[in-house]
Amino acid sequence: QCLLSGSWRSDTGCRMIVFALGKDGSFSGSYLPGPAAGNSEILTSPLKGSQQDAELVPQPIFSFTVHWKLQETSRTTAFLGQCYVGTNGEETLHALWLLREAADSPAEDWKATR
Repeated sequence: QCLLSGSWRSDTGCRMIVFALGKDGSFSGSYLPGPAAGNSEILTSPLKGSQQDAELVPQPIFSFTVHWKLQETSRTTAFLGQCYVGTNGEETLHALWLLREAADSPAEDWKATR
């Protein structure tokens, strides 16, 4: 069974800490990007999300958002993924993400999402 709560580190050095899961699958925590982010002004930022009931699904799907703490701009990233348990019992997360920056106008909207 895969449990999302705890500390996680990505291949790029990002660190995510998920506090205890609520009975409804909701969770909160904090996220700190690794050196690959290339932006030293990014601070530990809050995250909020939800996970499928791990008692019903042994390798649950999850989603969460991170609202970045930045001085000059506004950014939010949405993550969507699944928690897997390998044959050795090790838990791993696989996720996709979209980062959205605030755009100054509708004409700039095209470059605001990565």
